Amino acid sequence: MNAAANASLNESLYRWLIRLFWLVLVAWVALTFRQHGISNDEYVQHTYGQMLLDWYQSGFKDQDAFHYRNLYLYGGLFDIIAAALDPYIPVMIWDIRHLLSALFGLLGFYGVSQFGRLLGGPRLALLAMTMLFLTVSWSGTMFTHTKDVPFATCMLWALYATALVVRDMELVSGRVIVLLGFAVGGALGLRVGGAFAVIYLVLLVMLRAWLDHRQLHTPIFSRLVRMVWVLLPAAVLAFVFMAMCWPWSVIEADNMLEAAKSFSHFDFNMQTIANGVVYNISEVPRSYLFQYLAVKLPEAALLAFAGVVLLWLLNRRSLRLADNATRMPMYTLLMGILFPLVFVMDDRPALYNGVRHFTFILPLLAILSAWSVLAVWQACLQCTSSLHYHAQALWAGVIAGLMLVTLVDIVQMHPYQYVRLNRLVGDQAQAQFKWEGDYWSSALRAAAAQLTALHLPARSQPYWVAACVDTPQIEPYLDGRFSVTRRWEEADFFLSTTNMHCHEVMQGKLISGVQRDGMWLAVVKDRRHLQGADRKATPAKN
Repeated sequence: MNAAANASLNESLYRWLIRLFWLVLVAWVALTFRQHGISNDEYVQHTYGQMLLDWYQSGFKDQDAFHYRNLYLYGGLFDIIAAALDPYIPVMIWDIRHLLSALFGLLGFYGVSQFGRLLGGPRLALLAMTMLFLTVSWSGTMFTHTKDVPFATCMLWALYATALVVRDMELVSGRVIVLLGFAVGGALGLRVGGAFAVIYLVLLVMLRAWLDHRQLHTPIFSRLVRMVWVLLPAAVLAFVFMAMCWPWSVIEADNMLEAAKSFSHFDFNMQTIANGVVYNISEVPRSYLFQYLAVKLPEAALLAFAGVVLLWLLNRRSLRLADNATRMPMYTLLMGILFPLVFVMDDRPALYNGVRHFTFILPLLAILSAWSVLAVWQACLQCTSSLHYHAQALWAGVIAGLMLVTLVDIVQMHPYQYVRLNRLVGDQAQAQFKWEGDYWSSALRAAAAQLTALHLPARSQPYWVAACVDTPQIEPYLDGRFSVTRRWEEADFFLSTTNMHCHEVMQGKLISGVQRDGMWLAVVKDRRHLQGADRKATPAKN
């Protein structure tokens, strides 16, 4: 069999494996989207979506959405869709939101596949999708992070469209222009941080014009002018789509600037933790995000990054790309990763919940880690003929072994795999309280089910339940025998996740809870027997 036929056979095999991967992904979403609890922000976000619908349905007269808490500073793309679907789907609204968020997550997998295919064909596409699934801060959060994951997906597709633009420049297709407009508009229609996508585009177009000028002596200024005209339809489409999803942003000329300023100085009285050190969210060190990336990314990805850095130091020529048209998609990927990281180092924004606010770089890191795995694999071919097979086998074996370890952990911790920490922290049960865990309190859905399954004596008044979450997060899962109270000292039962030691605030007999991999993720405490001072709350360790 000749080389061309063998390559065609391999591509066909990878395409079939990708289809199988998609079948598993879709089945996983369909079977598990009802297993996740309500996140902290979902009630207010859904209310905001309903208010935006009211604004449209009232003929733009109902202005409540533009004065509701600070939600007007966000776009409502996701929340409008969820609120519009609510009357027509006979499922609890929170499960509708989780399914919709998961669909955005699947669209992110497709974006990773397309970007990977652009950089290295179907083999890289398959490996990048696998790396993204093993990234628990994506696959474990795509049901409940109903703003972060949709935003990340829009940013991914905007960056992919940008890669095609800077590859083809004036010859870019109309389909790519439409994709770019909707993706950038969708990102801005969720968060003002979508402006990053515009910055990437401008910088990369200028870089491509400069590189071509230096190598091919093409004019810079006139070419940039032509690109302005080429990209103008995408800009108009992005603006219109953003305005539809986030009408407040265009009501006043400086509203977007106000939103940007608000988020760059965003702060409130809240604490976070990294490697056992507790910080106010406005005082986290510059290393905060990097620490969480180090313990949240899959071990195989970290090894791949280390391998490609070593390869770059030892043999840079093996990593060179052919020409500007080939290099630009890689430069685009690197821009999407490095620019936000430099921004964090320079601006030091308030951060909490680990990598949550930078979820949008996780698909890009999955692509880069997959590319790194294959780059090291190809470099092994440069070993002597007697060694390169052994080198490739060793590299493939180690990577596959690490991926299998992560997959086993995901299965064991499902559906709370987003709390997983990689092996850099040592024993997970011992490291649990050194990092943020189930900060969205997803495990309380199962804990509430355990509480409602109890056989309790009938009484005229309800059993009072205190919960270390906002009331709307727990109330939908309790039956008529129970009522949530904010007067915790009167509570008959106490429900809490173990994140940031909140489960230790109230005493009580531990009667059930949610455990995974030797860790308590949520607890149910019976407080009916307590008297006097034992019923009072005590400060958490933090």
